[in-house]
Amino acid sequence: MTRQEYKYIDSINSPDDLKKLDRRELVEYCRELRRYIVEQLSDNPGHLGSSLGVVELTVALHYVYDTPHDKLVWDVGHQAYAHKIITGRREQFGTNRKLGGISGFPRMEESPYDAFGGGHSSVSISAAYGIASAAKIKGEKRQAVAIIGDGALTGGLAFEGLNNAGASNTDMLVILNDNDMSIDPNVGAMKEYLLSITASRQYNKLKDKTWKFLSPVPGLRRAVQKSSAALKTWLLRRSNLFESFNFRYFGPVDGHDLTTLVRTLRQLKQIPGPKLLHVLTLKGKGYSPAEKDQSNWHAPGRFDPETGVRLSSSEGLPPRYQDIFGSTLLDLALADRRIVGVTPAMPKGCSMNIMMEKLPGRCFDVGIAEGHAVTFSAGLAAGGLVPFCNIYSSFMQRAYDNVIHDVALQKLPVVLCLDRAGIVGEDGATHQGVFDIAYFMPVPNLVISSPLDEAELRNMMYTASRSGVPFVIRYPRGRGEGVTPEEHYLEIPVGKARILREGKEVALLTLGPLGNAAARAAERAAAVGISVLHADLRFAKPLDYDLLHRVGRDFRRVVTLEDGVRIGGVGAEITRFLSENGYPARVTALAVGDGFVEHGTPQELYKLCGIDEKAVYRAIVGEGR
Repeated sequence: MTRQEYKYIDSINSPDDLKKLDRRELVEYCRELRRYIVEQLSDNPGHLGSSLGVVELTVALHYVYDTPHDKLVWDVGHQAYAHKIITGRREQFGTNRKLGGISGFPRMEESPYDAFGGGHSSVSISAAYGIASAAKIKGEKRQAVAIIGDGALTGGLAFEGLNNAGASNTDMLVILNDNDMSIDPNVGAMKEYLLSITASRQYNKLKDKTWKFLSPVPGLRRAVQKSSAALKTWLLRRSNLFESFNFRYFGPVDGHDLTTLVRTLRQLKQIPGPKLLHVLTLKGKGYSPAEKDQSNWHAPGRFDPETGVRLSSSEGLPPRYQDIFGSTLLDLALADRRIVGVTPAMPKGCSMNIMMEKLPGRCFDVGIAEGHAVTFSAGLAAGGLVPFCNIYSSFMQRAYDNVIHDVALQKLPVVLCLDRAGIVGEDGATHQGVFDIAYFMPVPNLVISSPLDEAELRNMMYTASRSGVPFVIRYPRGRGEGVTPEEHYLEIPVGKARILREGKEVALLTLGPLGNAAARAAERAAAVGISVLHADLRFAKPLDYDLLHRVGRDFRRVVTLEDGVRIGGVGAEITRFLSENGYPARVTALAVGDGFVEHGTPQELYKLCGIDEKAVYRAIVGEGR
């Protein structure tokens, strides 16, 4: 469909406009909305499959509820594109995830329709319960709806919210969007439980017939609802999990049947107390390539909307850091039977699927449960294994206590691999991995490392597997530097930096892959007569104190560079060390400032944060200082 062929898209700028459409027009609008999302994301990449799967649900919610007075809380927010387009951001949608444009996730500051910010999973039920409780205390008549996926329901926070909200008898609705996926296919007992509900033909057939028969008689329908728990228990041969939390369970219903969704939501608005509607959807609905390959079309990059051919090509490019991790983990595991892999629902995202295919019995996908992933890994280590627990840097924030209490305090040899460390780009503030150095620096017994390139990542993983201590390895999203690893692994002395360039005037101390840009800046500085010593620190903790004593004695100017926050980072620790030891060196610490880093390309954000090659060069030559 070309841009000129849309009939309804341009006329819908708010939920009020949506409510002017009749049922037939709503169905056509859903078709256009789905095609519009495909058209836009083909050129400006984003989260495609999840948003396509909830088009009818989103339209029905805004059609039935009085938003923004009524509050819709989207879990994670991957599925919120249709919501954004309906709520007045259609003309801005081309700026989605771009620097200065709208966020790819719900943001309260962006729109009054975004009732709560999203980005990390499993928070919606707790947030909606808080919103509903606030309305109750203030005497406001408003509805609160949490929309959560079956993947996010594997997170413990979701069950904490269910437990608390159900006990309170607060008026709220939880919509369980069940598509059997998060980013990769769901795992665990919850998946099997939901399958048992949806697969009960006897129950669903009887329920559908009963509801159709009772539809004209609301009073009788409500009376039958009161006995529904007993019916479900008898037919399913088990108690309903959600009703054990005091949530009245309704469903499952077809999440692509707009008429049924509208009717059901209108009925549920009239029923007080905590309720859960189980909705079945298809991730990627309406776009064949996304339906057939749901994992890869979660966020496919640029593609041809007509043919479904993905346009990004990796031919001739260096491998991704995550793929270096995945292939190295398999290689190490084949040589050492103690090594196992653990991931919270991201086997393909972190490339642990490489090991899973070859050694499935030694890899564990634990669902979206970062805290459990860490403590489970600690248990594996206590049992004599060497677990590599791979969690995205910004998601590791959710397991901070587990790292301190269960790993570091007990000195268990868990290797914590932080993928997507540093600037991640278009996913924005909720996903930037800039806090991990600062939040792990104060934790005793942790080794914190960040390799310069692909070869160093392999050697760091080998070193960690042999260290016998809690070991953090952080590395960025995206591709490496094109460095060909050596055939044999090298064990790196823990806490020892390496000198990449000798010099006499300025000491340049860098951590991680940004050191490659710093090396180019040092080369430029040498061309104008400035002699730079460049050291790749390799470790944020322990730092190479022998090197720091040398720097303190021999240099009056020091530049540090890291892709983490300045407060509590490596530069701050180096400054403290030099000061406490009486060295007069002046330190310029290049790092992320005191503010959240928004969305944009990594290159744009490096420049914005003052940690790109140009910023390093200026710091070396002393410009603007």
